[in-house]
Amino acid sequence: MPRRFCCPECFGDRGLRDQLFPALDPSQGTCDFCGTTDVQLVEPRKLADYFELLVNVYEPSENGRSLVEWMKEDWQLFSHQRMDAAHAKELLGEILNDGEIVRRSFAPSASYISEGLAQWDKLRDEMMYGNRWFLDVAIDEDRLKQLLDMLIAPPLPRKWHRARIRTDDEIFPIEGMGAPPRRRSSNGRANPAGIPYLYLGSLPDTAVAETRPHTGEVACVADFTIPDIKAVDLRNPRKLVSPLILTDAGEIGQLRADLPFLERLGEELTRPVQPSGAAIDYIPSQYLCEFIKKKGFDAVVYRSSVSDGINLALFDPEQAVGGSVTLYNVTKVSVDVNAS
Repeated sequence: MPRRFCCPECFGDRGLRDQLFPALDPSQGTCDFCGTTDVQLVEPRKLADYFELLVNVYEPSENGRSLVEWMKEDWQLFSHQRMDAAHAKELLGEILNDGEIVRRSFAPSASYISEGLAQWDKLRDEMMYGNRWFLDVAIDEDRLKQLLDMLIAPPLPRKWHRARIRTDDEIFPIEGMGAPPRRRSSNGRANPAGIPYLYLGSLPDTAVAETRPHTGEVACVADFTIPDIKAVDLRNPRKLVSPLILTDAGEIGQLRADLPFLERLGEELTRPVQPSGAAIDYIPSQYLCEFIKKKGFDAVVYRSSVSDGINLALFDPEQAVGGSVTLYNVTKVSVDVNAS
């Protein structure tokens, strides 16, 4: 049987793409498994050591699921569109040199547990309804910092956008499109009152949607250019973390246990909040962003709750350089409802 080669796109894991594949003396060409062209290629068996560590996080179980299913769900591996279950099992079987193990059933090891989510729920409840400044509940800040370091955002676009609804016939100048002055800075999703951050959207319609406009209104949209920054990306932790760059099965197992905690942190920044309750409901996300800022990050990236775009909260508004201002007419506002 001729030798076959796989590529990073088969897996969709940035640790494999950026760190592991370059260290494995890859060739360049077309992948035999997913068909991606002009990409790094290695023989699957060269990945055996990394995947064997990952497999050790799971144990045989009659009522379990296949390793491929767990890897897809837990880590979003084998995410290429051509990597259906059959192709993924074929590739994993070649990596492990074991065509039978990929057909057996497994379950996550019960050895790994996380207190992060429970600690966070207790902390947010105390911050919102108990004590604000001198807290009795503590979370493991060292572990939280370790986890956030695994969520450093990939290179971000340089150009972002910010919108304001026009209140009269004049266009806001670029000087009026930045973060508000400290005394006029109200509670935001990321910032406490009096500490202004600059909220930016990846696209003009993302920025406009975040203003919660009404049909017929006119939005002033400014473009801002940001430098290279170090940001935490909370949009999709399971996709961003890379278990394969860890060197110990215990580390991988603990990371898997902590993933629901990281997902909850992302939810804090996207959960819809009514303006009347913002002063209370934004406290957990404000605490989180202040922690991120204190640990040396410049910004946080998060999903928009009202559009398909990306949002950025920049902790130091002076890092952004304003450009031009463009008018946009709000022609339609859609509403989705679900029975409660």
